[in-house]
Amino acid sequence: MRAVPLAFARVSRISRVPRLPQFGVSSMRMMSAAPGPKPVNPEFSSGPCKKRPGYDVSTLDSRVAGRSHRSKLGKERLALAIDETKRLLGVPEDYLVGIVPASDTGAYEMAMWNMLGARNVDICHWESFGKGWFGDAVSHLKLRENGIEVNEHTAEYGELPDLSKTNPDNDICFTFNGTTSGVRVAEGCDFISDDRTGITLCDATSACFAMNMPWEKLDVTTYSWQKVLGGEGAHGVMILSPKAVERLESYTPENRPLPKIFRMVKKGKVDGAIFKGATINTPSMLCVEDYIDALQWADSIGGVPALIKLSEENLAVVESFVAENDWIDFLAKDPAIRSSTSVCLTLDLTADQIKAFVALLEKEDVAYDIGGYRDAPPSIRIWCGSTVEKADVEALMPWLKWAYEEVKES
Repeated sequence: MRAVPLAFARVSRISRVPRLPQFGVSSMRMMSAAPGPKPVNPEFSSGPCKKRPGYDVSTLDSRVAGRSHRSKLGKERLALAIDETKRLLGVPEDYLVGIVPASDTGAYEMAMWNMLGARNVDICHWESFGKGWFGDAVSHLKLRENGIEVNEHTAEYGELPDLSKTNPDNDICFTFNGTTSGVRVAEGCDFISDDRTGITLCDATSACFAMNMPWEKLDVTTYSWQKVLGGEGAHGVMILSPKAVERLESYTPENRPLPKIFRMVKKGKVDGAIFKGATINTPSMLCVEDYIDALQWADSIGGVPALIKLSEENLAVVESFVAENDWIDFLAKDPAIRSSTSVCLTLDLTADQIKAFVALLEKEDVAYDIGGYRDAPPSIRIWCGSTVEKADVEALMPWLKWAYEEVKES
C-alpha cells in the first residue's frame, strides 16, 4: 500500500495557538472559559461532507491508481460501485443506476437536457438549487419559447410550496431535501400520483442514504456521493425508472445540442454500457475506491436503516438544544419537513455577527464550514448526516451558546 503523503496528515490541534476573534476594539476583553470539551472532529460541512468514522485514505485499494477505467480491473470496480449502490438503496431490479460526470449538478442537468420538453412541466423549488433548475428550464432550455407550459411552485426558505397543485400529466421537477434550506419533502412523496403520465425528476443529493426513498414515485433520481456518504467530489449518480428509459427512447429534443457528457442514447436506445460501469468520460478511480469504502462501511453498520437512525439521532440533539434556547431556531419550523442532514438554523444575531460567530468557532477548532449558504437568509447550517458522530454534535451544542454570548457581548 502506498504511503500517505504528508500533506494529507491532519495538523495537530494541540499545536495551534489560540487567536482572539477580530470583532473590533471590544475583542480585547477576556474571552469566557471554554464551556466543555470540543468535538473530536470539527467537520460539519454540508458538502463535501465528513468522512466516515475511522476513515483512513491509506486503506483504499490502490490497485486502480494509474490504471485505465476501461481495464478489466477498472470496469470491475465501477460495476461493483453500481451494484452495491443498487443493493444498499433497495433500488428496484428494473431500474438503472449509472455513474456520470459533474456531481449531482451534472447528473440533474443531464436528465433535464435529455428529457424535458415532451410535456408541460411543474418545477417545485424552495431553495437555491431548485431555483436554479427552474432557471435552466426557462432561460437555457427555453421551454416556454418552444410552447411548453412551465409552472413554478415556490416557497420561501424554511417552507414548502403546496405540492398538491402539481399535475400528474406534467413532468415534475423537485428537490427531495434542500441542502441550503434544511427543508425536505414529507415522507412518502404522497403528492406524486401512482397513475401519473408525466415523469418525476428528483434531486436527492442530500437525501439518498439518509432518508427512505419511495422508488415507485421517482423516475429520475440524482445524487452525489460527496454528501451523505462523505465521498470525494466531481461524480454524480443517476437512477432511472423504466418510465424514464421509455422517455429517453421515445423523445428526442429538437434544436437542442447535447454535449458529449450529456448523451445517454445511441441509435434510439439508452446506452446500457453507462449503467454497467462504462462511464461517459474518465472518472477518478481513487474517488470510486473512496465511494466503495463508504458503501462497505454503510453495509457493515446495518445499511440504510442504520444510516437514517444515526442522522435522526444527530438531529434530535440539535432539536433538544434549540428547545432550550430562545436565541436559536430552525429555518424549517415544521418538524415534518425538517431535514436531518443539512440542519439550517437562524440566530438572534445580525448577518455580520453570524459571520463572526462562524469565524470564532472555526478559529477555536470547534466547527468548520457551518456558515449558511450564500443565497439563504443569514443563518448557519450543521451537517448532521450519518458520518457525523453523535458525541461530536453533543459537544458542539455548548460551544454554540458560548460563541453566541461572545459575539453578542462584543
